[in-house]
Amino acid sequence: MENNKKANPSIECTVSQCVHHCGEQNFCSLDCIKVVTHEKCPTEIACTDCESFRVK
Repeated sequence: MENNKKANPSIECTVSQCVHHCGEQNFCSLDCIKVVTHEKCPTEIACTDCESFRVK
């Protein structure tokens, strides 16, 4: 585990550039995340973003 972070098995994540990412475990260390959209009517995955993302 990276930086003694506790992986949250309920939040899978492969964005290793995020400060909340738990290394090779591919989980987020946060208790919850905020998912947002930048479209009026999202119809694709690309229309959503994890607003909890913070760059390492």
